[in-house]
Amino acid sequence: MSSPASVAPILMALDTATDRIHAALSVGATVHALDLPGGAQASASLLPALQGLLRQAGYAWADVDAIAFGRGPGAFTGLRTTCSVTQGLALALGCPVIAIDTLMAVAEHARLAAPDALAAGEVIWVLQDARMDELYVGAFRWDGAHWQVEQAAQLWSLDEPLHRWAPDGVMQAGVRWAGNALRAYPDRLAVLHPAQWAPHGEPAVPGGQALAELAQRAWQRGDTLDAALALPLYVRDKVAQTTAERQAAKAAPQDASRA
Repeated sequence: MSSPASVAPILMALDTATDRIHAALSVGATVHALDLPGGAQASASLLPALQGLLRQAGYAWADVDAIAFGRGPGAFTGLRTTCSVTQGLALALGCPVIAIDTLMAVAEHARLAAPDALAAGEVIWVLQDARMDELYVGAFRWDGAHWQVEQAAQLWSLDEPLHRWAPDGVMQAGVRWAGNALRAYPDRLAVLHPAQWAPHGEPAVPGGQALAELAQRAWQRGDTLDAALALPLYVRDKVAQTTAERQAAKAAPQDASRA
């Protein structure tokens, strides 16, 4: 581990809250990041991927000062994977952990893609696919140096952003959002398109560079936790539909066409 205060900390950061593995190893301004398929593969791929980051940067696990993890909200299995790997590594290394809001990481990814497009005081909403016709939603205000939580993570129905921002079918001015909601529901959320912040035409994600930036700021503030507190953030108690609910959802369009 880097001990002198003048030495840049070596921080590992990871997030598997989505269907991708996002991770980074940062040492000061130098960031080694990766983006790999996740989902069911995450539990088997994550550790080798992190080991690869260390090897690429020329470091060993013993050099790591802290491990930052995306606590969610996100996929149940993905959050469990991130938290269990973070806990295991941090306990073995005797280092602290840093909790990162996955939705804030999405906002940071969008900001990094166009840093001059966001003025101090502006708010960006994050809308992430939560499946089951729902969205993980949060809002963050950029103060010029850090993000402030404007709206803590919530679970919304697909209709909620339409009711709030486009009650007459036209998107209200002044709303800016990022995330993968439109990709997941292109027809039902099409009215939100004008307000989407999509870096390079692609939805913002909790990417490695964004995770590294948030981890470094948290480290500078002293926002570290004991490894035992590497816990996921859940905003949904129910993580899957019942068989009856899935069958009803499949039958709904068919029933509607008969009406």
